[in-house]
Amino acid sequence: MGKPASERVPAVPKTGEDRIAAAFALRRGRAALMPYLMGGFPDLATSRAIGEAYASGGADLVELGVPYSDPLADGPVIHAAGTAALRAGATLGGVLEVAEALARRLPVVLMCYVNLVLARGPEAFAAAAREAGVSGLIVPDLPFEEAREIEAACDQHAIALVPLVAPTTTDERLAMIGARARGFLYTVSVTGTTRERSSGEDEFRRILDPVRTHASVPVALGFGIATPEQAAAAARAGADGVIVGTRLVRAAAEAGDDAAAATGEVVAALAAALIR
Repeated sequence: MGKPASERVPAVPKTGEDRIAAAFALRRGRAALMPYLMGGFPDLATSRAIGEAYASGGADLVELGVPYSDPLADGPVIHAAGTAALRAGATLGGVLEVAEALARRLPVVLMCYVNLVLARGPEAFAAAAREAGVSGLIVPDLPFEEAREIEAACDQHAIALVPLVAPTTTDERLAMIGARARGFLYTVSVTGTTRERSSGEDEFRRILDPVRTHASVPVALGFGIATPEQAAAAARAGADGVIVGTRLVRAAAEAGDDAAAATGEVVAALAAALIR
């Protein structure tokens, strides 16, 4: 008799979606940790060092943000970091170089606003991202109904286009999005922009239960998770993955020259909470 599915070693990943699936599978029933990193903040070299610290601290995947001048999904902390990165000269090409370095250690999921994709062209954008080793793409301002062209380009270049759902998403819409989801389903825990909040296990479960009903891929919860206790609560509530952003960007901003060490410590604490 073969080993149970939960004990099997995942096959060698061949696509971005495979690599994301393997990262979740290797957690063996525990939630995966996906910290957010603003590419180019405070500069490209330091952002790479922060990402390396994430990997060493226990991250399973990393969400790598591309700075943009009008980041409608981002709260004030991440918005400020993106503005600083742009002022320091960060470009899409530079962020993809960071992605290439980090992809040697863990799956990189790029977070990018749709205008940056359209400016280069979906096919060219996806080709460049895949060449840099990117496994997945999150486009928070891309409506589900308008995603086909970018989805096709991502499919062509073996990148998972990760959709987002919110607490206000209807069951009908959850079913449509869940059927086409790639990689994982990014579940926004609150209405509004990214920031640290005080939600707990009951609220997380209320949001996650309907999403899990319609999901054929892992479900990751983000927006508002800041502490090890909240990360653990999200996992107990049924999240397959936990995404933490604002807390880490704030730690990087406050630490200055010690940004990599400071954020690495936060990631290690979050990872430890998810192991218990």
